[in-house]
Amino acid sequence: MKVTIERATLLRALGHVHRVVERRTTIPILANVLLEASENSLLLKATDLDLEITERVAAEVSRPSATTLPAHTLYDIVRKLPEGAQASLETSGESGQLTLLSGRSRFSLQTLPQSDFPEVTSGDFGHKFELPPDELKRLIEKTQFAISTEETRYYLNGIFMHVVELDGRSLLRAVATDGHRLARFEVPAPAGAIGMPGVILPRKAVGEIQRLIEDAEGEATIEVSANKMRFSFGDALLTTKLIDGTFPDYGRVIPAGNDKRLTVERDSFRNAVDRVSTISSERGRAVKLALSPGKLVLSVTNPDQGSAVEELEADYDGAPLDIGFSSRYLLDILNQLESDTTLFLLADPGSPTLIQDRDGASVLYVLMPMRV
Repeated sequence: MKVTIERATLLRALGHVHRVVERRTTIPILANVLLEASENSLLLKATDLDLEITERVAAEVSRPSATTLPAHTLYDIVRKLPEGAQASLETSGESGQLTLLSGRSRFSLQTLPQSDFPEVTSGDFGHKFELPPDELKRLIEKTQFAISTEETRYYLNGIFMHVVELDGRSLLRAVATDGHRLARFEVPAPAGAIGMPGVILPRKAVGEIQRLIEDAEGEATIEVSANKMRFSFGDALLTTKLIDGTFPDYGRVIPAGNDKRLTVERDSFRNAVDRVSTISSERGRAVKLALSPGKLVLSVTNPDQGSAVEELEADYDGAPLDIGFSSRYLLDILNQLESDTTLFLLADPGSPTLIQDRDGASVLYVLMPMRV
């Protein structure tokens, strides 16, 4: 192999693929990135057997061939080369090494043969559709913070994506929950998504998709099978296994009879929650909301540090109500809302609360209260 490539081009592609590689792995080949040089292009591929990312970039190829290199080491070397530099990658004979030349820098890196590199079989993708990158980005951003990190309930360790029919419209819906809070966001479903199976997109794949979206141009192409999902962003391709489990019937935890309406200015409320939670205990971080007509009082009491109280104007005309929430969970939700005002639909101190921008908004959050 002999390849010459712009440092910026190689760094951008390595930045996309190298993050898939686990820093600690018992299988040496999984620590490597595959480099496959062919006519005027270089293909980079990395996998952890559950997730695979490939990207093809332009390069000057003198001798087509393929090999694998330590992914993180290669990324660090290229990252530290000067801007505007060119890199030359060359293997020779059976030495098992690749030489990287750039300016006066020279690196010799150990390789492993291409034949050892695993192939993540794609299977048959029965559904294919396109989404604007900003819609896919919002589907993920509005829900990913509620993904559970509890490994025992592995079926909650991702975003549940499925198509629903509502008032004669087909919607592509994303849902995530950790048992304490639930996030739901939906966009109009593209034609190719109709009839797709409900799938659970793993947390790690969600994170990598978010990063690829940032550099995406044009539509994102999504393909779905029973156990895999594939995302195409221009020259970058991400294939992931799906979580093999059944997502719970989340509709049962979305309250329908909450009749107490609280409307509050979002930024004022968010800042007040942030201020009073400063002295809350790290373990609970609970903030108490005392609702009465036209007024909302936030308070926190910490036996070790003292107390904090802040009063806000609010649109509330129901019976007085005291309810507590995790300040961290409240702030996570408030940071995702977009309108100037926030709507709370409440029932009682022990029942889940609905939080939205407004009635009928495309994003909806459910938050379980805490005892205070």
